[in-house]
Amino acid sequence: MENTSVAIALSGLSFIMTVIWGEPLIRILNAWRIGKIIRQDGPDEHSAKMGTPTMGGFMILIPVTLITVLFNAVSIFGFNLLGRSVLLPLLSMWAYAVLGMIDDWEGIRGPRRGLGMRAVTKFAIQIVIAVGIAIALRDILDVPQLIWFTSNEVISLGAFYIPIAVFIIVGMSNAVNFTDGLDGLAGLIAATAFAAYGFVAVMQGQVYLARFCFSLVGALFGFLWFNVHPARLFMGDTGSLALGATLGVVALMTGQWLIIPLLAVIPVSEALSVVIQVLYFKATGGKRFFRMAPLHHHFELIGWSETQVVQRFWLVSLVFTMLGMALVLVE
Repeated sequence: MENTSVAIALSGLSFIMTVIWGEPLIRILNAWRIGKIIRQDGPDEHSAKMGTPTMGGFMILIPVTLITVLFNAVSIFGFNLLGRSVLLPLLSMWAYAVLGMIDDWEGIRGPRRGLGMRAVTKFAIQIVIAVGIAIALRDILDVPQLIWFTSNEVISLGAFYIPIAVFIIVGMSNAVNFTDGLDGLAGLIAATAFAAYGFVAVMQGQVYLARFCFSLVGALFGFLWFNVHPARLFMGDTGSLALGATLGVVALMTGQWLIIPLLAVIPVSEALSVVIQVLYFKATGGKRFFRMAPLHHHFELIGWSETQVVQRFWLVSLVFTMLGMALVLVE
């Protein structure tokens, strides 16, 4: 109970720090003219978002990093408040944030303005980073490779662990990136998933990981203070790539990665919609399965308002998160 209380307290502290830091960051981004370039083939309503500050992922990263590092510094003096295990998800978050920052910058000021990094280049770098993380998870932290949720039995995956872990990290990084297209959507979905995995970590006794998760939840809520419709700030790839990869790392650290399709049902659906759209387009010689991918744009084009899409997707996410947690609690 004490561990849960501390985790929730850190969430509140992270929220306050993010809200305070938000206004200065928005002013900085506006002064540097780091504004979003909107796709011309997107819904017409999105044209009004042109120039809205992006790279807002830093609004989330800075408070979470400060809280994690400061509490680790305190542990040097004998107070074991956070452990070294959280350094891996923290470093993972920053590795993908830097990649996302480069992608954002390329899309705003680089030679590929409006496009960002080449997809092949970005994907290759994601894989390289994920391989390093997967090796650290297996050989340094010795995390449970797979927990079968109905029996809590730990299963060793042997040689298959590294490719599976890489697939989860890279897949979730891109899935959350696809989800980040509407005001508040990616932030709400990510906060819900991190809160769920935070409780999973508490139940497993992974106190430090739980506190890291709830620090992220608080920061995400603080970010949503500025990102709800109409958004004053976008997280950009700086935030979405980092959040998705970190969610994958957290899931792997708990061993409960089988419930990702439930806890992250919206990002998984968004990623699948892109894959289906591309495959169907190639197979039919130019026809579209969805009116537009990722999935949230399809619902916009059939008449749902942006706020309706965000709220309904979040409700679906909550329902599937409860199902996922029910599986974790099965004994």
